Amino acid sequence: METIDFEQIRLPKHVAIIMDGNGRWAQLRGKHRTFGHKAGAEAVRRAVTFARQKGIQSLTLFAFSSENWKRPQQEVSVLMDLFFTVLKREVKKLHKHNVRLRIIGDKQAFSDKLQQRIAEAEALTAANTALTLNIAANYGGRWDIAHAAKQLAEAVQAGKLSVEDISEDKLADKLCLAEQPAPDLLIRTGGEHRVSNFLLWQLAYAEFYFADVLWPDFDEHAFARAIADFSCRERRFGLTSAQVQQAILDTDVTTGE
Repeated sequence: METIDFEQIRLPKHVAIIMDGNGRWAQLRGKHRTFGHKAGAEAVRRAVTFARQKGIQSLTLFAFSSENWKRPQQEVSVLMDLFFTVLKREVKKLHKHNVRLRIIGDKQAFSDKLQQRIAEAEALTAANTALTLNIAANYGGRWDIAHAAKQLAEAVQAGKLSVEDISEDKLADKLCLAEQPAPDLLIRTGGEHRVSNFLLWQLAYAEFYFADVLWPDFDEHAFARAIADFSCRERRFGLTSAQVQQAILDTDVTTGE
């Protein structure tokens, strides 16, 4: 693999990943799907280490969607047990490496024991600054938007906000990840080309990168390829290429570079 000089390329501030392919990875090896989820946990460790070492500010991983409750009960049970075990085992390592952990999604659906473990993990790592690791669990993009809208409706009902004051910014402030930069790059492993109800609002101007590699095989080299691809993209945010280039020239003149 060609060596990538990360000091010379443009890094995303926030990377979001749909970790797809655990079940297929296990089935290709003649194993049960749950074997793939356990292997996927190792890939999570590699991704977190890579993001922290390269200076990425936020990493958001889609671990369990609000639709995943419909999967076979045994698989759901294993996922919940794995979630609890990994939280218990990994949070001290995250804290040691200055990683802040946040769990986003409707946590009320989890057991009281798991909710307590989540609260303890978030509290322990709350002041860490090297990387913010967001785990989306029982999360759905439509739920996120509806939940934000409900909060605005309650504020209007309480007389704290007028209908006329509702705006995109007001809604965005109520969404998960509101205090973090919007995702610059979405990576999906496993070969599928869809967002699967993940961060629907937040991904409006993200760059998408689809990898055929199954999630348990996603390593630092695969992550680096996604970053290198991102660094070559022209991000226009609704502008023309000419406007983007002029803005870059204006910035260089202002900064004296």
